[in-house]
Amino acid sequence: MSLGRSSLVISLPKYWTELNELKSGDVVSIAINRDRSLVVFPGARKEREPAKITLHVESEKDISFVIRSIIACYLNGYSIIRLVSDKFFTVPQQKAIRKIVQMLYMRIMEADTKEMHIATLIDESKASIETGITRMYKVSSSMCRDAFTALKEQDAALAKSVYMIDDEVDHFSFFLLRLVRRAAVDPALANQLAVEPIDCLDYQTLIHRIEQVSDQAASVAKHVIMMEGGGKKVSKPLLEKMYSAGCDALTLYDNAVNSLFTKDVKTANEVIENQAKIEKLNREVASLAFLREKDTEVICACCSIRDSIQRIAEYSADIAEITIHQSFKVPS
Repeated sequence: MSLGRSSLVISLPKYWTELNELKSGDVVSIAINRDRSLVVFPGARKEREPAKITLHVESEKDISFVIRSIIACYLNGYSIIRLVSDKFFTVPQQKAIRKIVQMLYMRIMEADTKEMHIATLIDESKASIETGITRMYKVSSSMCRDAFTALKEQDAALAKSVYMIDDEVDHFSFFLLRLVRRAAVDPALANQLAVEPIDCLDYQTLIHRIEQVSDQAASVAKHVIMMEGGGKKVSKPLLEKMYSAGCDALTLYDNAVNSLFTKDVKTANEVIENQAKIEKLNREVASLAFLREKDTEVICACCSIRDSIQRIAEYSADIAEITIHQSFKVPS
């Protein structure tokens, strides 16, 4: 129906107006989705109240469950978390809570011996999932590169630096997982973040895989530190073989992430096919470890490093598969 020369008019279904108790002259709000569809809200659209929750803490029990609960509440979109102790917060509990609050980009707004109020102050609608993932990936990639360099040169100082950076990736991981989980169930936030809700599933897998790659880099660094601390040495041929396998796995990782960002299906497929080369190199690493090394601690450390390299290659293949899956999405 037209109104005047340029305006078009649509009517609201009677059932919907009665359901929302609307009458002639009442205000409704309209929002435009990314697909250019319109959403009609009854009444003036209000800003959503921040989600709140209260967690009860038992002073006699280990804090680990409370920490996991805080993380779960954060990932599920709670912006204000109230912690209440049955008696008082012990010193270990306070330290653990403050550490996880810092990791989740939250702040302690109020605190005493029995109660803590923590809140997130970040405006999530202004964030960018792709920018956050890119930064997270760059940190994890540099961790891998430095971890394998530390392994080749038996440089414990560099390995310690790599190990400490792992927390930065965890910071990114928690924040980005919160964003994609909220965007998956909140079309308005998905619209503000310029993502399709269906893509949140792939983003969640991608974030997990990047975080897992950084964990494996930290594991390699940890074994370099442990061997140096114990005065253990690895034979040069074995070091070179592990370094070569590690660099090849890192190349797969870099290619997998870049293929996802550029939608390069050909490169993504090559990543999956080249994973077999890493498996072959890792078998050679295992053979060298058992043939050349006599110290059981060195053999165990090398086998663990070999496993980390294998996992980086596997996670890279998982990321490459996301690119292939997305290339066959039904057009919206």
